[in-house]
Amino acid sequence: MRTVVDRFIKYVSFDTKSNPESTTTPSTPSQLAFGDVLVEELKELGLQDIQKDENGYIYATLPANCESDAPVIAFISHMDTSPDFNADHVKPQIIDYQGGDIILNQEKNIVLSPTDFPSLNQYVGQQLITTDGTTLLGADDKAGIAEIMTAMDYLIQHPEIKHGTVKVAFTPDEEIGRGADHFKVEEFKADFAYTMDGGVLGELQYESFNAAGAKLTIHGKSVHPGDAKNKMINAALIATEIANQFPVNETPQHTEHYEGFYHLIDISGHCEEAVLKYIIRDFDTEQFNARKKFVEKVVQDFNQKYPSHTVELELKDQYYNMNLHMKDKMHIVELAKKALIEVGVEPLIVPVRGGTDGSKLSFMGLPTPNLFTGGHNFHGKFEYIPIPSMEKGVEVIVKIAELAAK
Repeated sequence: MRTVVDRFIKYVSFDTKSNPESTTTPSTPSQLAFGDVLVEELKELGLQDIQKDENGYIYATLPANCESDAPVIAFISHMDTSPDFNADHVKPQIIDYQGGDIILNQEKNIVLSPTDFPSLNQYVGQQLITTDGTTLLGADDKAGIAEIMTAMDYLIQHPEIKHGTVKVAFTPDEEIGRGADHFKVEEFKADFAYTMDGGVLGELQYESFNAAGAKLTIHGKSVHPGDAKNKMINAALIATEIANQFPVNETPQHTEHYEGFYHLIDISGHCEEAVLKYIIRDFDTEQFNARKKFVEKVVQDFNQKYPSHTVELELKDQYYNMNLHMKDKMHIVELAKKALIEVGVEPLIVPVRGGTDGSKLSFMGLPTPNLFTGGHNFHGKFEYIPIPSMEKGVEVIVKIAELAAK
């Protein structure tokens, strides 16, 4: 039986960045290629009803091996990695961590240090998988896929563990907010699900941000600078002026817990045209709507200050707080909590400061809280994951399947 580490190392070799500018599903062809590999592995494991649909979504079923009237449960992870950082030629390193700094890349002097990332201190004596400092790792969410695959393998190899029907699904484009857009919930026929898409060991999450994306396009007027007085409209300068209207303390680096934010994820342009791209996040629905109105007001004010239609706004909701649909389904959370405790992991119930496919799926009729994968520092070169945490992820999936059948 292949280990969760073997699978993970294989999976991260695929560059599956999603592309927010693409209008196709999936947004990048590399996700389709990776999906083909997963389909073949599911076949080798012996799962049934394996499908890869026209949008690259993968579905499969592990049939029940008991007579109990167990609910149909599902485990879901996403195939894409964040477009925020390089994912080409990921070179994972296995480190026997004994404390102190980890030199990720000697040549570039890239160091993973507990001074900057104190979470490292709790993993002294464990094996960690890190990057080589030039790419992200891809634990978000290939660790989740590896854990699900390994758990299915384990259940097949150990028929003495009785379980009901277990579904698995792998989705594209979660990182750009589209992961559940074309998920076939009714055909999937699961009673509830868990995304394996969280962070630190023990995380169990059933609250997520409400999320929107805003694209502000500033239309300028380029004129030769020697003859520009009272004629030029410099879109790049207006972009910086707009950015300065946003509250400086309501950004990711200044917020935590249940605090929302505006996050400027991209700024580009020149005199003739400039573009600002924001993501907007808040747990509270009223505050979320207020944040969107704030953006609309900024645009309105600048279109009054400058010629009409100087600033064009595209504002789209991406997903909503899953807690709105989990409040009366807490038995799903309690099942996961019991599984964590039984495998020796302390439940860490925290809100998702981000989103998962479960956010949308819960609104689509499939209640889907989120479980840990074990990773840290997602979306960048300092990403790492402790191997024992991944192994516990496998144990938790197996235990949930077992407990659900009792």
